[in-house]
Amino acid sequence: MVKWIAGLGNPGGKYEDNRHNVGFMAVDRMAERWDLRWRADAKCRAYVAEGRAPNGESVVLLKPQTYMNLSGESVKAYMNYYKLPLEDFIVIYDDMDTEVGQLRLRYKGSAGGHNGIKSIIQHVGTEEFKRVRIGISRPPQGMEVVHYVLSDFTKAERPLIEEVLDRATEAMEMALTESFDKVMAKFNSKKRS
Repeated sequence: MVKWIAGLGNPGGKYEDNRHNVGFMAVDRMAERWDLRWRADAKCRAYVAEGRAPNGESVVLLKPQTYMNLSGESVKAYMNYYKLPLEDFIVIYDDMDTEVGQLRLRYKGSAGGHNGIKSIIQHVGTEEFKRVRIGISRPPQGMEVVHYVLSDFTKAERPLIEEVLDRATEAMEMALTESFDKVMAKFNSKKRS
């Protein structure tokens, strides 16, 4: 049984450090920690890293290269080609309703205005898949959402992001062997346990 984890973002250097790309940052951190190598997979228009996490569990990391709004095309193509069940899927993405530096894990829900999640829901045909939301906070008064999500984290926010990427990696490592309920109970708490 393979767990597959998709981080959402936009491809290309100009988006690399954007708030909207924190899903990519999370799976990059996992690949680095777990010593997995990225390769291009043309069939599903994604970068894929597969292998074993330190606990010996099989895992696949996915970075859709379709741009955020079409993330579902890549996820669905990967799922269909490799015949993977949706219950083993976890998606990681940015969330404006969660403070910078916070993690929020849930089983299901609406897209909440997130176009990447909206696309995945459309393509897989259900809202029932596990999510890890990484907080990016709301834009300052008067700043358009699109400009905000495509802006980089501030120097003051960087340490919070580094820490939350580590916590997301720990959470996903735990999710490979424990129930998602247990992972939620541990990592949804405000402070590090």
